[in-house]
Amino acid sequence: MQHSAISELSILLVLAFAIFVSPYLAKFTRIPIAPIEIIFGIILGYFGFIGQSATFKLVAEVGFFYLMFLAGTEIDIRALIKTDKQVLRLALLYISILYIVAGVAGVWSNALFLTFVVVPVMSVGVLSTLFKEYGKNEPWLNTAMIAGGIGEVISIALLTLMSAYIEFGSSAELFSSIYYLILFIVLCVFGFKGLEVLFWWYPNIKILLMPHDDKAEKDIRLSMALFFSTVAVMIYLNLEIVLGAFIAGSFIATFFNHKKDLPHKLGSFGFGFLVPIFFVYIGTTVDLGYLFMPGVLDNAIKLMIFMVIIRVVASLIFIKRFGLYDSILFGLSLSMPLTLLVAVATVAYNAGNIPKELYFAFIIASIFEVIISMVLIKFTNYLKFRLK
Repeated sequence: MQHSAISELSILLVLAFAIFVSPYLAKFTRIPIAPIEIIFGIILGYFGFIGQSATFKLVAEVGFFYLMFLAGTEIDIRALIKTDKQVLRLALLYISILYIVAGVAGVWSNALFLTFVVVPVMSVGVLSTLFKEYGKNEPWLNTAMIAGGIGEVISIALLTLMSAYIEFGSSAELFSSIYYLILFIVLCVFGFKGLEVLFWWYPNIKILLMPHDDKAEKDIRLSMALFFSTVAVMIYLNLEIVLGAFIAGSFIATFFNHKKDLPHKLGSFGFGFLVPIFFVYIGTTVDLGYLFMPGVLDNAIKLMIFMVIIRVVASLIFIKRFGLYDSILFGLSLSMPLTLLVAVATVAYNAGNIPKELYFAFIIASIFEVIISMVLIKFTNYLKFRLK
């Protein structure tokens, strides 16, 4: 058997072990599974149990796009539009504060564009796991999902622009990418309106496409068809694939919400297979030997502290509506942008826009943020009920 084939087999075996063991370690350590999988990847990669493989990298990329698709399934656009206007205004004000602070910090640090993208970045991937522990009746958590959904769309759009700028600079290709991005968003808006009218006049079409009694798994097939079709369109337009994957997921959540079990079915496949491969792969890109080099651990800690503090301070605009403790919980719940922070770091590093030390700092900061925020959420929630 060729050496490359043996290497691929060894990666499969090690991945099988990591994917199987991670939930048990997460339960034992009370740390979310995603950071555990990244740490697994760091350790396994450092000791040579997982080598470089083009196939491994490709499957990991598909896992990341699918993760963004799953994040989109958490966002029902029609429900978002019907959100209480005061809550929506406060959520937009909260996001605006983050971007204003990021802009000031960017000017001060002479890294405006990168800071503007990184510091306010949001992702609902880890946030959605809080519903399992705290339920769906917590106002601070429901509002955090609304703000996180809006923030994630903005973050993905900025990531798309950053990717185009890094690749093309200030050339005509950049403006072409911006044109295609605007065109894609406009088409999505028209598509949303068109489907809304179509399903209003002919509601049975939804049942035909995704029947309640579905032995052929038509709901999964349609979801996958939409996912891969959107990915293909984004590749053709040379746009960031994560944006298309996220919007595809939100269309599923918006128009096929009669299939209550669909997000669970899609998530079971993703979080049980593709997504863990992505997180383990990200871990393998981090070299433990760089961890204690100047500019890695210290920058990771500084970035983590700064991102958590500005989110908690900005969340105090909700204090009249939620009270002090729930406002802090709101800010902490949005302090875990693991997936998109990793995405921004990966795009910038692969393009040679940031050094390896800063890339590792971003990855480590993303892990620290999840762990610290989860601990602080538990502690703040304990204080809220203890001091009532």
